Amino acid sequence: MSHLKYYAYEKVGVRNRKNYYYSQAVRVGDRIECAGQGGWDPNSGVIERETNAQIDLAFANVERCLKDAGGKGWSQVYRVNSYHIPLNDEALEAMVRNFKKYMPDHQPVWTTIGVTRLGEDDMRVEIEVSAHDPEGSKAA
Repeated sequence: MSHLKYYAYEKVGVRNRKNYYYSQAVRVGDRIECAGQGGWDPNSGVIERETNAQIDLAFANVERCLKDAGGKGWSQVYRVNSYHIPLNDEALEAMVRNFKKYMPDHQPVWTTIGVTRLGEDDMRVEIEVSAHDPEGSKAA
């Protein structure tokens, strides 16, 4: 799979690659696929306790992940899958608030799922995205 390029952003991304043996993103031609991003501090890995704060941080971590892979950020996102504990109005409202903040000019396709467990004990949200980056694929 030499045509694929894998990415792990500094600190938590590199830590997760080492500890859990996965990458934060992969570039497949003109697409960037990001692994689920949680509401962790990108430097320390400490997970916020409150749902709104976790969702806000998860959105910022997606942005970080996309840019680390050579993308422009949320403006290129066309698909979002989000996983929630619990899936309730508070979580949905926080997601929509962040969609409007990060993607004011378009609405991606979105699947949201309530789950019983995520990657780490205190996680309440995980957001994975697909982005289209035709210009970045030439430079990657």
